[in-house]
Amino acid sequence: MPILIVGIDIISEEPKRFAVVSWFNGKIIKHGEFTFYRLLRFIRVKKPDIVAMDNIHELGEYLRKFIRAIPQGTKIVQVTGRPGEQKPLWSLAKEHGIRIGDKFNPYEEAKVCALLAAKGVGYEVLPFEDEVIIKVSRGRSQGKGGWSQDRYRRRVHNLIQNKVREIEETLKRADIPFDLEIKEKDQGLERGEFRVYTSREELAGLIKPMKGGDVEIRIRPVERKTFEFVPLKSESAIRERKSIIVGLDPGITVGIAALDLNGEILALYSERNMAVSDIVRFISEVGHPIIVATDVNPAPGLVEKISRSFKAMLFVPRESLKVEEKNELLKNLGISVEDDHQRDALAAAYKAYLRLKPKLDHVEAKLREMGITKKGEEIKALVIQGYNLGEAILKVKEKEKSKEIKTAEVTETSVDVTPYIEKIKELENTINLLERENQELRAVIEEQRKIIEGLENRLATYDERIREKIIREKEMEIREKRIEYLEKELREARSIIEKLSKDLVLAKRMHLLELKGTAVPLKVIENLTWKEIEELERSAGIKKEDVLYVVNPSGAGKSIAEHLAEKRIKALISAKTLPNLVYETLKENKIPVLYENEIEVKRVDDFAIVDRKELEGAIEEKLKRWEEEEKEREVQEFLRLVEEYRLERIKELKKKAEEEH
Repeated sequence: MPILIVGIDIISEEPKRFAVVSWFNGKIIKHGEFTFYRLLRFIRVKKPDIVAMDNIHELGEYLRKFIRAIPQGTKIVQVTGRPGEQKPLWSLAKEHGIRIGDKFNPYEEAKVCALLAAKGVGYEVLPFEDEVIIKVSRGRSQGKGGWSQDRYRRRVHNLIQNKVREIEETLKRADIPFDLEIKEKDQGLERGEFRVYTSREELAGLIKPMKGGDVEIRIRPVERKTFEFVPLKSESAIRERKSIIVGLDPGITVGIAALDLNGEILALYSERNMAVSDIVRFISEVGHPIIVATDVNPAPGLVEKISRSFKAMLFVPRESLKVEEKNELLKNLGISVEDDHQRDALAAAYKAYLRLKPKLDHVEAKLREMGITKKGEEIKALVIQGYNLGEAILKVKEKEKSKEIKTAEVTETSVDVTPYIEKIKELENTINLLERENQELRAVIEEQRKIIEGLENRLATYDERIREKIIREKEMEIREKRIEYLEKELREARSIIEKLSKDLVLAKRMHLLELKGTAVPLKVIENLTWKEIEELERSAGIKKEDVLYVVNPSGAGKSIAEHLAEKRIKALISAKTLPNLVYETLKENKIPVLYENEIEVKRVDDFAIVDRKELEGAIEEKLKRWEEEEKEREVQEFLRLVEEYRLERIKELKKKAEEEH
């Protein structure tokens, strides 16, 4: 099946620009010069099987962003090999019969990268562990109109709980191990976090991320501390390793213990934030686990994952081991440990060993009786895995027989060999002629080789001079751009410092006025929303006689105004016109509303003040104006009623006069 390979190489550093070439079904296509973000869009659209480079670290600070952004299933391949063992790109091209054009052309390098990857040359970069984090939490910050905040919050926590249960059931049905941490609230859950021990490819299609609703689901693979490099052509050497029993204590700090089949301690270790690949690598260096044990029941998901990865038996105690029992087990071993994690891991491994010890002792005794001691450990391992003693011995013997070299018996028959002797002599003469010709040709080749070496040395010297010149020019260009960038940053920094200096002077003056009692501090709200009101109440509180300063009141409604009225604030100052419902509600509750054209506000960031006398005067004037408006409204209402009564009376008199006639 044809695959699509994209080869890339750096053209320039500042700004980052890439030469992009693709290989598909034997054809090379040059795509041109791409910026970093255009390159990402191109890869997301094309979804190549492989992105090939000569050195992934040329991406610099963009490397992690690039790895997170490329489509799932696209491999990143470093064609020159794993770090510390890399070969020059051009040597690899020559070795694999790839014709080279201009060595200093980035498109040529990108092409060579793609062609090498197409031949299976290079190492795939593995940036992610076989672990995935799934977070289920609250989505939107507030409920729909008409819902109280408490009622809405309880509803969301119930939705989160249902979604966590749904994901948990899905993972169990798929037989995927996991650990779950939850935070309970309001008879529901505030959040749930799954640590799933599988690759993101295996998880794809089972659980989908969610955004924009009341509940949010985020899925992200766990990144490795250091990238792992594996060859495109898998080359694994099989070697015999010691059979071991492993105890594992998972958590933020991981504890690992390893025993041999005689109960001797081979390894005892603990480390914080240890990735699954690091755990597997550590255990593999000690031996091959046939039992992976835990000290708790049920077994944690990570222990199940490690057990499966080694195809080992999982040992789980009938009930979780108590601290006293663990200490007693370690006392029998006569060993001290560095921390509780090592203690728990060692106790789990030793408990598993004690459970198996009678069977192991029985096998040992039988093997001594039979005089079989050479492959005792291998036979014990097979017995633990479920074979009976006879089957285990036969299996080991069959394995030994398969290693023996079988020799075929040659039967001798009497034949006339004279024709064969003559043929041999004829062939010997031919061989002598060919050997002399071969020697002559070797001499010619040696002479040509010396000429080629001389020409290659001259070419290399010339290439080196050209390369040095290009590098110097590039370095000068990079330095000039760097100087321009730093000068721009310096101008911006000076501008910021100047503004901050002015703000600091103003803030000091404002603070001094406040201390003198001639100024009143304001509590600043950028947007008059429930979210910012709740944040202000958490941080500073909204108390009686507080004066609030609102920058943007457009999102407010009647319920917010009623809430502020209940708090009995002294006044509200707004930079913009309040919504009518908010204004009228505050007016009804006799809370003065002032605008910036009515009072001068001095503000620095989240700190603002007004003159005390000016504020008192403005409040008094506003309340007086509202009172006059109320009186005027009452007079108008009274006059309206009098006029209605007069008109009604005239109608009655007319009607009475008509009846008398």
